[in-house]
Amino acid sequence: MRVTVLGAGVVGVASAWYLAADGHEVTVIERQPLPAQETSFANGGQISVSHAEPWANPRAPWTALKWLGREDAPLLWRLRADPAQWAWGLRFLRECTTARARANVGAIVRLGLASRAALQSLRRELGLEYDQLERGILHFYTDAREFEHAIPQAALMREFGCERVPQTAAVCLAIEPALAGSRVPIVGGTYTAGDESGDARKFTQALAQRAALRGVRFRHGETVAGLECGGSRLTGVRLASGECVAADITVLALGSYSPLFLKPLGIRLPVYPAKGYSVTMVLPDGVAAPTVSLTDDGHKIVISRLGQTLRVAGTAEFNGYDTAINPVRCAALRLRIGEVFPALAGANEVDRWAGLRPATPGNVPLVGDMSGAGLAGLWLNTGHGTLGWTLACGSGRLLADLVCGRDPGLDASPYRL
Repeated sequence: MRVTVLGAGVVGVASAWYLAADGHEVTVIERQPLPAQETSFANGGQISVSHAEPWANPRAPWTALKWLGREDAPLLWRLRADPAQWAWGLRFLRECTTARARANVGAIVRLGLASRAALQSLRRELGLEYDQLERGILHFYTDAREFEHAIPQAALMREFGCERVPQTAAVCLAIEPALAGSRVPIVGGTYTAGDESGDARKFTQALAQRAALRGVRFRHGETVAGLECGGSRLTGVRLASGECVAADITVLALGSYSPLFLKPLGIRLPVYPAKGYSVTMVLPDGVAAPTVSLTDDGHKIVISRLGQTLRVAGTAEFNGYDTAINPVRCAALRLRIGEVFPALAGANEVDRWAGLRPATPGNVPLVGDMSGAGLAGLWLNTGHGTLGWTLACGSGRLLADLVCGRDPGLDASPYRL
């Protein structure tokens, strides 16, 4: 079949790879001059199945209220006269029950485990290099109450197959000795040995090169103006140039921008942009720096070693489609690094970045066709939130399996719209 994939981030490129592997004629349309120039450009660098606890959980409403009005808060909700924001917020509250949170953890872990295995298989098959480290992910805690909350969450993830194991403070320091210099005491942590880290941008661009060799056509610098329909079927896409690109199947992998293309068709996609920030620093010579990817759960920050740089990323700001870099929020990332790794407090920055992560209310991505919504020919692969890098290969392969009518090896129903 002729397949058009909209978006050349990590999710779109992974989708194109697996669809092309099935023999489809695949074209990728991307407004940027290269792959992975937006949300996949400078994320936290983690392949983190252990990060499966959704933002929507029973504690979330009270935590959000506590942080309301704080410019440097890990989760910042800027109230706007935006019906989409309010509708998303109400759905978010509905996902905060214990039962819904448990179901969402299960869906994220199952797809995450499949995705991690798919990534490892691709790496071996293609010899991809992207500053990857296979040293696990350590969630560390400097607040005893946060650590207490993490223990049952880790147990829940183990029920679904994610090997997230609680560890004492002493074991945490043995796993990552660089934490020994922290000015705030480490009270404990959880460690997932099977998780990984790596540069999502480098991976995406390397996979795109291999996909092009396989026959995938990349059309960069092309802006999608809208979707073309014939009755209840999508027939292609209309570009800003006026050209119509016909396809048997169109895959919407435009991240946070996906809902904007469905709204004119009367379909409201439950995806809202959650702006995240990152700071990338050059590691000084001779300074003890982490080599294990870390998650500071209390501050919603992830820390990954990418070659001779350190990527510090996190926070969530719900402020529509604003992509401006807020220096206060970047400074909060630097401040925390200075507390945990004092020797890195003065490290030089090479980049400050902000990107829009496409969040569903329960953090479960949307993968599947839209025929049930009365629009045949359109498929979704979007809504991955903070876990786009973690879930990209799994959701790309899941999409290809569903397009071909194969058994994907996991229940696909949690990911349907």
